Amino acid sequence: MIKKISDKDKQDWENFLKNKNPDTVAVKSKNLTDKIIIKVSDKDRQDWENFLKNKEKMHNKDFVNKKNVRYEKIKKIDLHGYTIEEANMAIEQFIQKCFDENVTKIIVITGKGLRSKNIENPYLSKDLSILKYSVPEFIESNLSLIKMIIETTDAKIEDGGSGAFYIYLKNKFKIK
Repeated sequence: MIKKISDKDKQDWENFLKNKNPDTVAVKSKNLTDKIIIKVSDKDRQDWENFLKNKEKMHNKDFVNKKNVRYEKIKKIDLHGYTIEEANMAIEQFIQKCFDENVTKIIVITGKGLRSKNIENPYLSKDLSILKYSVPEFIESNLSLIKMIIETTDAKIEDGGSGAFYIYLKNKFKIK
């Protein structure tokens, strides 16, 4: 769409060009019919010209140095098919390795224990013989692991639901 310039707009533009003075700046006040004329000082004009001529880069105050930002780094371990002893050893080594690599979150998949062969053994505790319960219990009772962990929580359904849990690790650079 092409808009034609009205005669009044043309006349206003020509008046503006004729009356343009580099030493003044017109500022509209709240009342749109009034204009306030501000005289620009020689020093301000000189400062502005120096600024425009300067090739030096200005510091960007909006740029934030992101040294202290810890990006989310996630690793996953699947313990299906492990015995309790194998799972405990594997999870301890995995947590230590992830902590050393500054991982923020570990997804531990234990499974729900529905097909566990330990359920049939009357001499074993039903709950503690299933990895879903025994691995978090092992982690909570191991003081060296607790020092590296912020918290453990249940996993979201897309990460395994009730057959998995999250371990959030501390930042290795901030531990004293």
